[in-house]
Amino acid sequence: MQIVREAAEGVSTSELAERFGVTSRAVRYVLKADAERQTDAAIPVAAVSVKVTAAELAALDEVLATAGIESRAEGLRRLIQAAGGVFVPDAQMAAEMARYRASLHEVGNGVAQIAKQMTQANRRGQGAVGGTSAAFTELRLAQMRGLARFILDSADEIDLLLRRRRDAMQLQATAALREFAHAAE
Repeated sequence: MQIVREAAEGVSTSELAERFGVTSRAVRYVLKADAERQTDAAIPVAAVSVKVTAAELAALDEVLATAGIESRAEGLRRLIQAAGGVFVPDAQMAAEMARYRASLHEVGNGVAQIAKQMTQANRRGQGAVGGTSAAFTELRLAQMRGLARFILDSADEIDLLLRRRRDAMQLQATAALREFAHAAE
């Protein structure tokens, strides 16, 4: 973090590399990783200031109140996000759901592999304990396949849910932008 602080104060990359005993490339990598971390964590790093008339401010406050937005800062933040096409009010939830979906896919793939191995063991006659009849019945195989299908379908449903939510948020952002534009007129 010292490299990041000193770079923000204007110390050159080559000076930092020499001072910390690393290459200039390593310093650039640290700075890039910190920038990505701030972006991923949605850490506010800049302030925006704008002068408006009293009428414009009143119109903004009215639009924000109608939309249920409690502060001007939050309203402007949403407007900026919407302008970039990335209106995601709950980035943490979206990230958690994406991780959940990925985990479900891993589990589903694992279950599918187990069912595949069970099928192969039955074909080779290895499904039995002690060499008797196959322990992996067709019912058990069907249950494993059904479980795998359920898990994979659940992951797909989560993905679809997230896509629908994102699309709905983009529509709300577009509507908010229109309201802001009409309020300014």
